[in-house]
Amino acid sequence: MEMNSRRNFFGKIAAMAAAFAGSSKLFAQQTPATPATPAAPPAGPGAERPRRFPNHTHNGIFYFSGTGSNDGYPKDDHVLVTDPFEKHVTRTMDALKRSVERAGSNMDSIINLQVFLCLPLADGVPTLTGKARFDAHKAQYDALNKIYGTYFSPGKAPARACMALEWIPGDSLIEIVGSATVVNPPAPPANS
Repeated sequence: MEMNSRRNFFGKIAAMAAAFAGSSKLFAQQTPATPATPAAPPAGPGAERPRRFPNHTHNGIFYFSGTGSNDGYPKDDHVLVTDPFEKHVTRTMDALKRSVERAGSNMDSIINLQVFLCLPLADGVPTLTGKARFDAHKAQYDALNKIYGTYFSPGKAPARACMALEWIPGDSLIEIVGSATVVNPPAPPANS
């Protein structure tokens, strides 16, 4: 009896794993109904770096992935984790604004945002623990809110979640992910 229940248990686990693997393959093979927003190649020295995982529009919704304080800026205008947090927030919000406007949206048409914050991890910067760490994240949250609100019309700030992390790629202390309604779709590129 015990042998059969173990076989049943492992059989069920194997069936669930197969179903999960099959469903991920199914979704991976689907193509978007609308073409992805093309990422322009860099124009030359000092130009923006192309995004590794480009943003895209689907069914009138613009989905943007990790926008940080160095996204949309040339390599020679790079901020470091040791730069003031407020500078990271302002640059990130400016990059987000440019990104949604390029997609035919605007800041007031953003549906939701997920905001990720992290403390600086760098040589010579002490790693905070306990209450000092909590206080540092609270100070970041307060600074974020002061700047964040200036980017939206009164009463138009989107639903938002805010989380603290250990590390964000690209020397950024903030990263934003979300979606926005496309209100004025950009014209399709002309065929050459």
